[in-house]
Amino acid sequence: MKKLMIRLPIYYLIMVSGMYFLQDYFIYYPEKTDSKLIEKAARKNSLRIWPDDVESYRGFVSPLEPQKARGTIIVFHGNAGSALDRSYYVHALGRLSYRVILAEYPGYGSRPGKPGENQFTADAVDTIRRAAKEFGHPLFLLGESLGCGVVCAAVAQSEIPIEAVGLITPWDSLLSLARDKYWFLPVRWMLKDAYDNVANLADYRGPVAVIIAAQDEIIPPRLANRLYETLQGPRRQWTFPNAGHNSWPSGHQEPWWGEMMGFLHPTASGEELKLK
Repeated sequence: MKKLMIRLPIYYLIMVSGMYFLQDYFIYYPEKTDSKLIEKAARKNSLRIWPDDVESYRGFVSPLEPQKARGTIIVFHGNAGSALDRSYYVHALGRLSYRVILAEYPGYGSRPGKPGENQFTADAVDTIRRAAKEFGHPLFLLGESLGCGVVCAAVAQSEIPIEAVGLITPWDSLLSLARDKYWFLPVRWMLKDAYDNVANLADYRGPVAVIIAAQDEIIPPRLANRLYETLQGPRRQWTFPNAGHNSWPSGHQEPWWGEMMGFLHPTASGEELKLK
């Protein structure tokens, strides 16, 4: 028993050290893809690599004639897979006449780089700048799960005006989520990335839509509610009572897409935002 009591703190320290050095593997699940397959998959989904060179691409853009676009929505996806897995955003938002850019992260797809908050945020800020220069305004940001953290951090750091923000299954801060999942670890002193959405949106006064999956098994809904309560500008919440983290209604015919964009972009009338 005495030996066990001596060994337990040692085992705990080993576990803490392991979790610290391996934490990126618990946060990021990139899907790496060959550049030739990227081009093939983009064509299959009727998407254009953006910018045009696959060797320096930042994501994919929907084929929408400039004069028909009500605005541009940049989507930042969750921590797993790649941007090409999120074509449902193009189908849903394209039907509402919005240009959609599926942004890809460094270290995902065939993009070089290493995942991390600083890298993702700097890259997102540059993506926003490039999109504004090429497509103009209005410019909207839409985040999904981890992508909500990227969106909020980019809003805080970008000098480009953002018309409105949509957050699907967000959290208030990564620290809150880590405390919920790993309550037995000193996560405050362990986390390298913060993704503090509350702090990053503290000065933002544009409209924010928050989408919550009531049965979310990954991000407790109360963390999304905490974020929602801190928002300073116009806000609206959609809660799907039977949805999980990856099973919220993403079909392009779902009426909430039009409701959300009607809220985020009120200059477009409700009649205009009906699905075509």
